[in-house]
Amino acid sequence: MWFKSKKAVVYVILTLLAIACMVPFYMMMVNATRNSQEIMSGFSLLPGSSLIENWEIMSGYFDIFRGLFNSLFVAGSITFLSGYFSALTAYGFAIYDFKGKNFIFTIILVLMMVPGQLGLIGFYDLISGMGLIDSYIPLIIPAIASPFVVFFLRQYLQSVLPKTIVEAARIDGASELAIFHKIAVPIMMPGIATMSIGTFIGAWNSYILPLVVLLSPSKFTLPVMMGSLKASTDMAANIGATYLAIAISVLPIMIAFLFFSKHIISNISAGAVKE
Repeated sequence: MWFKSKKAVVYVILTLLAIACMVPFYMMMVNATRNSQEIMSGFSLLPGSSLIENWEIMSGYFDIFRGLFNSLFVAGSITFLSGYFSALTAYGFAIYDFKGKNFIFTIILVLMMVPGQLGLIGFYDLISGMGLIDSYIPLIIPAIASPFVVFFLRQYLQSVLPKTIVEAARIDGASELAIFHKIAVPIMMPGIATMSIGTFIGAWNSYILPLVVLLSPSKFTLPVMMGSLKASTDMAANIGATYLAIAISVLPIMIAFLFFSKHIISNISAGAVKE
């Protein structure tokens, strides 16, 4: 009886925490349907009637569908490429023994502590000299090398993949790439999916680098496009439109989170190693 009552208390607390986490998202959706005067007047749980008006104001500043496509292309490319090549790098550190292995891994750990903004000026000079300004290449290619993802997947792989399985596959005549794709990747999928959530969200919300690199409005990612609305001279009249743009920009992140979370759960048992 005591155990059941304790379990019920835990469920109640978790339910209240879930509701508290959902309130900001709900208020964002509600404010997206209200005009600036209604938002400034105070808190309300009921939707307004200014959704179309806010949409027209937002559309006057940028094409949100174009921004969604641009952000999805950049964030999706970074997530896929970073996940694959980070897994490949982590597999090399976890399975192979080579000269300078510990030294190179130490450098990766040090790079995790260096803020990327410190090299922004030098990075701009580099891509400017290479003629890559106003291109997605500087946004995607450098992001593939993610020190934290490599570190996480290397630690994860060492805990779930015994080297005996790799050695058995080699004895059976499997190539190194075949071992990686058919044995290591399925086992690493829960870890890759976990890292992909953070990678996608970080790439989707990236603002400074796209703002510096991209010049053509048609190539702007969604955060950069939204900056034009936030920087408008009549910001007080665009609060509802800003909420609407934010609400639309959050939806892909929520969908990605739900997709990868389900992927993690479904692969926990699939990625297990049977003895």
